This record gives sequence, C-alpha cells and structure tokens, in this order.
Amino acid sequence: MTAKLKAHARSLGFHLVGITTPEPFTRAEIDILRWLSEGHQGEMAWLNAARARLATRPLELLPEARALIVVGVAYRTEEPADGAGGRIARYAWGDDYHATMKSRLRALATWLSEVAGREARSRVFVDDGPLVERDAAIRAGLGFRGKNTNLLTSIGSFVFLGALLTSVELDIDQPLARDCGSCRLCMDACPTDALDEAYHLAAERCIAYLTIEHRGPIDIDLRPRLGEWVFGCDICQEVCPYNASTRGRPRGWPEFEPRQGTRLDLVETLKLDDAGFSARFRRSPIKRARRRGLVRNAALALGSTGEPGTRAALEDASRTDPEPIVREAAEWSLRRLP
Repeated sequence: MTAKLKAHARSLGFHLVGITTPEPFTRAEIDILRWLSEGHQGEMAWLNAARARLATRPLELLPEARALIVVGVAYRTEEPADGAGGRIARYAWGDDYHATMKSRLRALATWLSEVAGREARSRVFVDDGPLVERDAAIRAGLGFRGKNTNLLTSIGSFVFLGALLTSVELDIDQPLARDCGSCRLCMDACPTDALDEAYHLAAERCIAYLTIEHRGPIDIDLRPRLGEWVFGCDICQEVCPYNASTRGRPRGWPEFEPRQGTRLDLVETLKLDDAGFSARFRRSPIKRARRRGLVRNAALALGSTGEPGTRAALEDASRTDPEPIVREAAEWSLRRLP
C-alpha cells in the first residue's frame, strides 16, 4: 500500500513524498511557544498559543488518523532575468499554490480511499491550516531544517509543502541525520538581521513579513534595507548551497510559471487603484499584501531604485493616494532622492 501510494503521489506531480506518524510534535510546540513569548510573531495575531497546541497535535485534527503523508513540489521555474523593477519572491511568480496543491492532495485522498477498499477518513493541509507541515516533513524524511529555518531537501528549498492526514495504516519513513554544519551564508546575507541566530527567525524583522503581513508603516531603520523587494524575499534561499545548482532537479508545475514576469514596474504599481490591483493579481499570492501594502512597498522601493518617472510618481502619491501609509512612504522616499 505504501509503495503504491508514493508512486501515485508522484504520478500526480509531487516531487517528494514521505510518511510519518500522527503523534504530537512536542519539540515543535515548545519551540513555537518560546518564539511567541519572545514576541517574534509581530502583527500575526493568528499565531498564538492555542493554534500552536492544535498545530502540533495531529490527532486532535483527525482522531482516526493512523498516518501523516507529507508531499513536496518544487516551484523553481525559470531563472530571473536581469532588469529593473520591484522584486517578488519566487513562490509568487505564478498562481496561488494553495488551491493548486489542495486539488491534487484531494485526488490523492480519493485514490487512497478507493485502493484501501473502504472509505478512508482524511484531512488536507496546505500552509493555511493548523498543522506544522515543515516539522512533519522533517520527521517524514523529506529534508532537514536549515539555519534559515527553511526545509532543505534533495531538490533544494524552493519547495511547497502539503500534508494529508489519513486513517489508513502506512509504513513510516525515518528522519534524515543532517544539518548545515559550519555554513552561515544565509545568516550573513540577511539585510535586516532577521536570522539573529542559527535556526531562529526574528520574523518582525524579516523582509517577507514586513512586505506581506505587516499592515502599518515599516520601521524607519529597516526601510533602506528592503532594497527592491516589494513582496517577500528570497535572499536566504538564493545564497544557500542547497539551491546552487538546478542540474537534475525537477521544474515547478506549469501553474507556477511566471504570470506577469518576475519583477514589478514600481511606477506602474504605485498608480494602481483597488480595482486595478484586484484585476491584476487575481489568483496570485500577491493579493495577500492587499493594495495598500503592495503600493506602500513600491513607494519605499522607489526611494532606492530611482527609476525613470520616480519623482513625479512619488509626488503624486504623496498628495493623492487614499491610504495614509502610502502617502507617508512616498514622502519618505522623496526625501531620499538626490
């Protein structure tokens, strides 16, 4: 059954598949609670002690569970071309991965129920549910935790994770005995010092958090360090040796290919209204930042890039944008222009 399951998961397009038990992730709960007590969740109020407890106890999510299947799919597609514009994290170049991953995981759950000869109870998770998928992936042998806190696998770290809790009995995989050794390239490369120690992320300083989850004005001291990033950040992955080569590694699904290029025209982005934002980023992960967040980020980035038309666009935004945080960001960038 286990061999058939893995073969079918790969036939559905998943590049990695491993299986672990639904037992509690005790160490993960302790680490999350300590991280929360240190205040690193920033404005992400949904990250709390109650969620940590639920996310680390799979049997509370599905009491009948007998196995936890973890899958991974590469989302590395084309390499970014040189050029100007606001940088977007690679995971957001294509369609939103949540729906794409869930549809294939549900297909896997249906197949498993049919092959098992009885209706199997199951529950699907792709990042937005209360389950520690990364810890599950580590225990299922898909990879190990890097010093940048990402999962490092045999196909790199540009990998989406999904999980399937099932009531079907399956053989269990073993974790990998690996670590980063003395390498600290990711820690040294982080512009905002968010990787303040190995295997620890101060999310409130992370560019990905600041450009996506943080809703208010960004700290003045951190703004110059954002550079050209307007949605997410890949720096700690780009410098990681596990991503140094693409030879022999799978390409991401067609849904993850760049929809509108790999960079955003900052002046054009600054001029987006709500309707334009919704139309352009429909089905894109970028919609999570909301219009006010993305345009705020574009205004800050223009203070560093100096694209043609920058001053006029910033002056207009500082006077007319309906969002106070955008107007303030535009004014700040104007003061930085020569």
